[in-house]
This record gives sequence, C-alpha cells and structure tokens, in this order.
Amino acid sequence: MSSLYLREDLADAAVGERLSITGSEAKHAATVNRTRPGQTVMIGNGRGLVASGEVVEATNTALTIDVADVQRVERHAPAITLVQALAKGDRDELAIQAATELGVDAVVPWAASRSVSRWEGQKVAKGRERWATIVREAAKQSIRAWVPEVGELATTTQVAALCADARVLVLEPDAEAKLTDAVREAALDGRPLVLVVGPEGGIAPSELDAFRDAGAELVRLGATVLRTSTAGPAALAVLNASIGRW
Repeated sequence: MSSLYLREDLADAAVGERLSITGSEAKHAATVNRTRPGQTVMIGNGRGLVASGEVVEATNTALTIDVADVQRVERHAPAITLVQALAKGDRDELAIQAATELGVDAVVPWAASRSVSRWEGQKVAKGRERWATIVREAAKQSIRAWVPEVGELATTTQVAALCADARVLVLEPDAEAKLTDAVREAALDGRPLVLVVGPEGGIAPSELDAFRDAGAELVRLGATVLRTSTAGPAALAVLNASIGRW
C-alpha cells in the first residue's frame, strides 16, 4: 500500500518533474516506514494537492519521487466539524484521531464546564499543537488529501455561536430526537454540519440550554451511553452514510 507524506509549502506539482521532501518527514520515511527506491509513494500539501510517483531517492535527509500523477481533490460539502470537549487521559485525542480517519473536516477543542482536563496559560498553545500533530498523522495514515483544521480553544458561548452559520447537532443521551432521524434531512440542507460532544460527565444543563437557545438540535445516538472518545466518531459514521460520503 502506498504511503502519503506531507509538504505544507507545496504549491503545485506537474507530471514528469522531480519532487522532494526533506527534514523529519524524509527521515521518518526512510527509517520508520523503510521507504526504498522503486516504491510508489504520494506527497501532498494537506490542502487537496497530491502527487504520486516512484521513489528515486530515500535517505534520512531527502525523499525524492518522479511525479507520474497529480490529483487536486475538492473539499467535501457539506463540511463536518467535530467540537470535542476536553477530556481526561487521552480520550479527547482518541476521538479526534478516529474522527480524522473517518473524514471530519475540522476539529474544535471545547472547554466545557465539566471537562476535567483544562488548557490554561501555556497549555492552550501546547494543547492545540498536540491536536494538530494528531490530526496530521491520522490524515497521512488514512491517505487524506485534506488535513483537518484545528480551531482555537472554544468557550460554550463560542460553540453556540456556530449555529449562526451551521447546523449544530449536540450529542445528548437523554435527547428525544435520534441522530438517524435528524440526518435524513442533512443531504438537503446546504449548511455545514457541526457535531458537539461533551466530556466524561456529560454536558451541563446550562450549556444545553445555551445550545438550544442558539438553535442547536439535541440528538441521541441510541439507547446506550458512549464514551466521549467514541461518541463523535460513531456519529460521524452515521453522517457519512446519510449524506452520501460513504
């Protein structure tokens, strides 16, 4: 199976040219993935451009291919964003990793009132950088032309404000409406979709009220309660099937 490597400064590529990546990405290709001359790999910029070709050089300092094919992949529409509440341990990280593999277009870290984990001070930048690394690596693993965007740490008010431009679906185990019923209309609705997932202790009543008041829809996945690490990916799978991505 071919591998994808990222070079964010890549603006264009053409069949017949030689294209290289250097630095840590090249070292990873040579030492971890054991990429060798003669193999076919892909180099993309994470923004829809992917070039593929045969490897002519694979060292710790450079990976070079002869470009045989160039693809320019459009973004999915409607776009899907996962608003993931910060969670203890690595549960929020597991959620965004799986969501990236399943095709989410953006992730937003949410400082929910019941989040045990907190990003404060220098942790804000470090936490966002960590999430960006996770989605980048997950995008490479799943051979995605677009790397999901990682938004700024959001407050509940900022999450509620997303209702102005998007259809916001808040996952709530006690909601009367089912996600499967709500998404039957999704393919006919031109607005972007936003999935909101709470922390381990659930979404606080005041936060649910704020979301309702802003126009969000509260929906449940089923009769059971999923962990914060699995709820978002499970809902994303339902959306993928409902709006025709799968």
